[in-house]
Amino acid sequence: MFNLNYFKQKSPQQRFLFILGLTMMLIYLGIGIVVIFFGDLINLDPERFPQKYRIAFGVVLIVYAAIRFSRLINKKESV
Repeated sequence: MFNLNYFKQKSPQQRFLFILGLTMMLIYLGIGIVVIFFGDLINLDPERFPQKYRIAFGVVLIVYAAIRFSRLINKKESV
């Protein structure tokens, strides 16, 4: 699954885009976790953003991060 030769063959632009994609995936995952579990700590107003919508939004962000990760891995394997 993890092949170091793949990284040696990549151009600097491809490596940068891979790292950028990985970083964005981690950001979406982190924001999803923070919204779900720490929404009260970051002062999300419960009247304007109820808990059920906060959890749904967090799950959507986590699913989107998983989709980005799977696309990143599939692109890596096909090259």
